[in-house]
Amino acid sequence: MPTNEYVEVRNGGYCVVGTRIGLDVVYHSLQRGRSAEATFEAFPLIGSLARVRGAIAFIQAHPNEVQAYLEEQGTRYEEFTRQHPLPPELTERFERGHRQALDKRS
Repeated sequence: MPTNEYVEVRNGGYCVVGTRIGLDVVYHSLQRGRSAEATFEAFPLIGSLARVRGAIAFIQAHPNEVQAYLEEQGTRYEEFTRQHPLPPELTERFERGHRQALDKRS
């Protein structure tokens, strides 16, 4: 698994150096249309705008490795949610909050 000065491998996954923030957090933030600056504002524990930009550079330089990592994370998440399902009342609460957030955007 490649790394750079801004991205390290920890527990079998990619993290922003010196943080517990996974590379998938930065990736999905960008996919939602956030700039590097907005990503840093949303996740200040990354530590610096330079780290965000370094993580972005890593994502751009290693698209195949990042895609494989994201797929593995998705598989892990699905397995975890299968083994630890949320109670129905909590699921409904999350879905209701999501619908309300979408309604506010409209």
